[in-house]
Amino acid sequence: MFNVCYQCGSYHADKVIDPAGPFAVCPDCGFQHPFQRMPLLVVGGASGTGKSTVCQRLMGSFTRAVILESDILWRPEFDKPETDYQVFFGTWLRLCKNIGQSGRPVVLLGAGFSVPSNLEGLVERRYFSKIHYLALVCSPEAIEDRLSRRPQWRDAGGRGFIENHLRFNRWLQEYRDQPAIQLLDTSSYTPDESASQIAAWITGRLEAFDKKERMT
Repeated sequence: MFNVCYQCGSYHADKVIDPAGPFAVCPDCGFQHPFQRMPLLVVGGASGTGKSTVCQRLMGSFTRAVILESDILWRPEFDKPETDYQVFFGTWLRLCKNIGQSGRPVVLLGAGFSVPSNLEGLVERRYFSKIHYLALVCSPEAIEDRLSRRPQWRDAGGRGFIENHLRFNRWLQEYRDQPAIQLLDTSSYTPDESASQIAAWITGRLEAFDKKERMT
């Protein structure tokens, strides 16, 4: 119940953030709620680039952060392309914000989370010190091969599905806007090599955060 004011009981997701605390300030009574303003690290990419496989390898072995895959919360009621899936993305930001109060940041893996516009404009983005974006990309040949070899029940081998993810993969490779998206090409990596590269990326960001915290 992080959004509920401990003093007046009002509910606000859009509290004012005072970085001096940091504090989440209730707009009704001014109560300053101290909280841990953690970074959020997101790993996205087209289907077939290795997100789920990497997630399985990092869980339990990488303990500096909480590793989660976004699909665990997916339900049909979140399937709202007309609103750019904002309820789904917003739900995840709220969950990650609250998990961060335990003192460990979250690394969230999910296709659309590597697109900054899906997260940066949401109301609960304010509770994170920074969102770091990493996208896994592949050669078109690698994506086609990986998707065509998936079990039939996953319905990933159809031409339309493959073409959609090839377009998304290309969009990520051509993205030049801000916030920046770092790319990791997994075309020739084994799953263990991809996991090692991502663990190093996570460690680098967390060490930079720790250093900054010690200096403030």
